[in-house]
Amino acid sequence: MMASFFDQFASPSFMGVPLIAIAIALPWIMFPSPPARWINNRLITLQTWFINRFTNQLFLPLNVGGHKWALLLASLMIFLITINMLGLLPYTFTPTTQLSLNMGFAVPLWLATVIIGMRNQPTVALGHLLPEGTPIPLIPVLIIIETISLFIRPLALGVRLTANLTAGHLLIQLIATAVFVLAPMMPTVAILTAAVLFLLTLLEVAVAMIQAYVFVLLLSLYLQENV
Repeated sequence: MMASFFDQFASPSFMGVPLIAIAIALPWIMFPSPPARWINNRLITLQTWFINRFTNQLFLPLNVGGHKWALLLASLMIFLITINMLGLLPYTFTPTTQLSLNMGFAVPLWLATVIIGMRNQPTVALGHLLPEGTPIPLIPVLIIIETISLFIRPLALGVRLTANLTAGHLLIQLIATAVFVLAPMMPTVAILTAAVLFLLTLLEVAVAMIQAYVFVLLLSLYLQENV
């Protein structure tokens, strides 16, 4: 029984072909492309407004050099939100519950921010490894600690997104199973449990959006340190 709870996180396949590629490509198919007309429909107007508001808020603390990342981070934000939201639908697969996919996003983008910092301002980038005013006996220890914390950043990005989504999906499945088991024996308790399940689903919708935002926000903070 316990093993079946984790079957939802296994990458599905059809005739030996992994379907994760379809799950990753689906968000880009769902979003409409802006037409060449002067007047757009409400959906495209809302989509454009959301992207503009998100980009303005995210890149407000960054200088002009960091604005080159606006298209990449905004696209990543929309992509993660769409995948996380689609994963809450019944009989669907959430690719962001796979640590390998999240690390595939986190490591290259984090490494790009580090390389930019080393290329543009190596003194400032290396200065983050040693806080100002550190006592001389603590300098070697702090350099080791800061170096380890620097390399843990991409792992923390990937694990945070994976753990939050995995925990939410498992909790929803556990409570849904409890509702089906309690329905014939204790209908009143089953109804109360179903109400809790509905509230938890609303919470998971918020978590799906917040975790995507946090993922991109932390990348922008790493970028802010290096531009």
